[in-house]
Amino acid sequence: MRLTKLGGEDCDEGTCPTIYKTDRGTIVVQGARVQDDHGVNVPDHETLAEIPEELFRQVARALA
Repeated sequence: MRLTKLGGEDCDEGTCPTIYKTDRGTIVVQGARVQDDHGVNVPDHETLAEIPEELFRQVARALA
């Protein structure tokens, strides 16, 4: 799978919250792992990631 960065910022540890488009027609979200699932039934092969709202705005502009 190839990832193309749509939006996000670099930080000291690498790339911090970032959204990527794949060559498979899907989106990959990188963000802080949510420690408490807040009642969401998350399958073992998935995780919840938290990203700032502004990142969605940045990505919407990139896709426009």
